[in-house]
Amino acid sequence: MAETTVAEVLAELAGLEDPKTREVNKKHGDDHGVNLGKLRALAKRLKTQQDLARGLWATDDSAAKLLATLVCRPKAFERDELDAMLREARTPKVHDWLVNYVVKKSPHAEELRQDWLADPDPVVAGAGWTLTAERVTKKPEGLDLPGLLDVIEAEMKDAPERLQWAMNQCLAQIGIAHPEHRARAIDIGERLEVLKDYPTSPGCTSPFAPAWITEMVRRQQGQSVV
Repeated sequence: MAETTVAEVLAELAGLEDPKTREVNKKHGDDHGVNLGKLRALAKRLKTQQDLARGLWATDDSAAKLLATLVCRPKAFERDELDAMLREARTPKVHDWLVNYVVKKSPHAEELRQDWLADPDPVVAGAGWTLTAERVTKKPEGLDLPGLLDVIEAEMKDAPERLQWAMNQCLAQIGIAHPEHRARAIDIGERLEVLKDYPTSPGCTSPFAPAWITEMVRRQQGQSVV
């Protein structure tokens, strides 16, 4: 069976393009019009194809790049390749999927985390903070949590939007996962007031760190009682 070509996939993605979806995505800084459910269904049919993933990523099409993150083999990418890909991922959704679906599963994730945290590009640094939030929750050994809180306290308030969002996520995860730092994490969040007024749909948890921490701890304690 012949492998699917990039041109064939691009044609199929073009057929899935919906102007209303594009208009909604545009409000979030994204530039594609493909329904994500349909994109995932296409990825499921294509299965894993690393060469196709590389070809799709090499296009200028955001939907193609998103699809690439779903059909690739994350462990097959070299460290420098992932670094270059992140710097090419300028729209929020492509950036988010690359970090969460590919980089987090890579053997190079920790090295990249450390490099990206110190990067002068705030979008790249944001990826470093997203990876740090993951470690805070799943593998905190060796992390300087008080030091991370120091940086968040000093820099989050005035950070660019996407970097600020990632730092705030890390702040919340420290408060949720580490009771010994919870009071300080909540205090930092209350004083900085980052995302305090963020519009949150009914039934959803606010990204405002004190509210986020309090709600998640409440849920955890509720589960432990059952």
